[in-house]
Amino acid sequence: MAEDLTANEQSEGAVDGKLLRGDIKALGAWGHPKSVDLTAEDVRNCLISPPYLPVTVVNTTAQLTALRQQMHIQNLFAYIIPETDAHMSEYIGTRDKRRAWMTGFTGSAGTAVVTMGKAGLWTDSRYWTQAERQMDCNWELHKEVDTASIVIWLLTEVPAGKRVGFDPFLFSIGSWESYNMALMNSNIKLVSITPNLVDQAWGSEKPLVPSQPIYVLQEAFTGNTWQKKVSDIRSQMQKHPKAPTAVLLSALDETAWLFNLRGSDIPYNPFFYSYTLLTDSSIRLFVNRSCLNSETLKYLNSSCTGSMCVQVEDYSQVRHNIQAYASGNVKIWIGTSYTTYGLYEVIPTEKLIEDTYSPVMVTKAVKNSKEQALLRASHVRDAVAVIRYLVWLEKNVPKGTVDEFSGAELLNKFRGKEQFSSGPSFETISASGLNAALAHYSPTKELHRKLSSDEMYLLDSGGQYWDGTTDITRTVHWGTPSAFQKEAYTRVLIGNIDLSRLVFPANTSGRMMEVFARRALWDVGLNYGHGTGHGIGNFLCVHEWPVGFQYNNLPMAKGMFTSIEPGYYQDGEFGIRLEDVALVVEAKTKYPGSYLTFEVVSLVPYDRNLIDVSLLSPEQLQYLNHYYQTIREKVGPELQQRQLLEEFEWLQQHTEPLSAKAPHTAPLASLLAVSSLAILGCRV
Repeated sequence: MAEDLTANEQSEGAVDGKLLRGDIKALGAWGHPKSVDLTAEDVRNCLISPPYLPVTVVNTTAQLTALRQQMHIQNLFAYIIPETDAHMSEYIGTRDKRRAWMTGFTGSAGTAVVTMGKAGLWTDSRYWTQAERQMDCNWELHKEVDTASIVIWLLTEVPAGKRVGFDPFLFSIGSWESYNMALMNSNIKLVSITPNLVDQAWGSEKPLVPSQPIYVLQEAFTGNTWQKKVSDIRSQMQKHPKAPTAVLLSALDETAWLFNLRGSDIPYNPFFYSYTLLTDSSIRLFVNRSCLNSETLKYLNSSCTGSMCVQVEDYSQVRHNIQAYASGNVKIWIGTSYTTYGLYEVIPTEKLIEDTYSPVMVTKAVKNSKEQALLRASHVRDAVAVIRYLVWLEKNVPKGTVDEFSGAELLNKFRGKEQFSSGPSFETISASGLNAALAHYSPTKELHRKLSSDEMYLLDSGGQYWDGTTDITRTVHWGTPSAFQKEAYTRVLIGNIDLSRLVFPANTSGRMMEVFARRALWDVGLNYGHGTGHGIGNFLCVHEWPVGFQYNNLPMAKGMFTSIEPGYYQDGEFGIRLEDVALVVEAKTKYPGSYLTFEVVSLVPYDRNLIDVSLLSPEQLQYLNHYYQTIREKVGPELQQRQLLEEFEWLQQHTEPLSAKAPHTAPLASLLAVSSLAILGCRV
């Protein structure tokens, strides 16, 4: 799934009356109707009397009154409300959607600020239309996202000598530093306030703390035992020149990975609310103890007090415990990317050892041989699900009965039938025609578009399996694409191929090589506005940091997995993205040296109907045909074993070797009889 939209891409806004990323799914949770029929102009107008408000608007007067009462108690004139949780998670649970409850705006990005007399929301251009449809006239919409613009507004609205409050558990260290620096020379004081004031205002209506079980991931699906992982991190502590006595883990995937535990507190991610303090002689796990059954407690050796015994502490007591530990002769090693100011502020500066990422985050980025095999296996089964869906689409789209949402639902069902499935890894991006020009568009039951043989269809989806997390994007056209569509698609494919087959020195930064994914597009004045790839986990995050092609990612190392996903988006017409997951492996070079390359583990063929073979070099064509042979060898037997006859024939068709004069593929139905005989004759 593509990451990090640029300002250019964000400017696209909503298209065809549809909201982005399926955020309208949350409507109804705070008073919106379940089904709406909106036009692009159906937004609020607060300048007329009486104001015009669409049916999707939420009345937030009661929320603001309740919050301002709490602010008055705390002697605050303003309060900042980010959209995040206490672990800087990409996806957040319903009880952490404080900004959405306050504003009515359910978009996935934005910051709210409430003063005693005004209220404002800052969000990027992807969400301007959505905000105007969901917020009432209590709120000003600020079409900016940077901290500086919020600070300028605060300096204008907050009288000298007044206090601005924030929840330190919802501020990253970097966010706090930005606000603090900007307000430092003003006569306005930035104040850390706990507990969260929105929570106080929300009261008994706030969703309950999740109580689903935290479970042990079977040993067959883990790279090492938790004891081995703990020993490895302690070994890194001992070798560190600054001699840390403890490592503090704040990101949810860090604790899940370390102990081989999984949960269901967070949408699309198998995580549970937790922190870990791993010292040289003890292990403390901060969690909701009621979610751990007796077997899990035994698994963690929680009844003893030795160095390999996990002391289970209450989740809410983490700040108090860290503050108490920090009062001793200690050094605490943290990763600043995921540690919030709520814990950072209680640790004396001289007792901190700061890196961008914790040693756990860095260690789990490199998969061992068992983890690599597990991820490969999950991608074979995932390919079966995607191929089944593509075959079904090829037969049913011409009937005019398939829409973006029903298609995405069917794909989820196909994945759900695969062994070890545990749901989708993110909300499926199922986008037809002009909707695909929005890189992060997702349909809903209420708002979607019919799939058509006359339009391109972009499918970006993934699954969570006990042995791995998947993420794959394919773009198809069932009719006659235009010459420009074919050229754009082929140039995106060339970018995918060129980066996938690249040989590079070990420890090369992904940022230095991602240009290979863009070069074919740049050659003709085209580009895309999102990141080129991201790391991926073993039944963990679909966007697993710190691997990828951005400036703040780690250098590429053997054993890392990353997505490779160039694209192109023609505003108002179509979108193209081709995404594969690849493993970093040793490269075979003519001369000795430490060189690496990528091994693609996604195993679904590209759309032959959109490939202009004349644009491919002999080397690119050779690579593509070798990839297709790999797909046949790995996925073909799986389809045969399960007697998926149509799917096997479709695979054979779409992986035929390409040549400069490759014929257009014949319709699937015309070959079914022959395929059945062929499969029966070679069944193993």
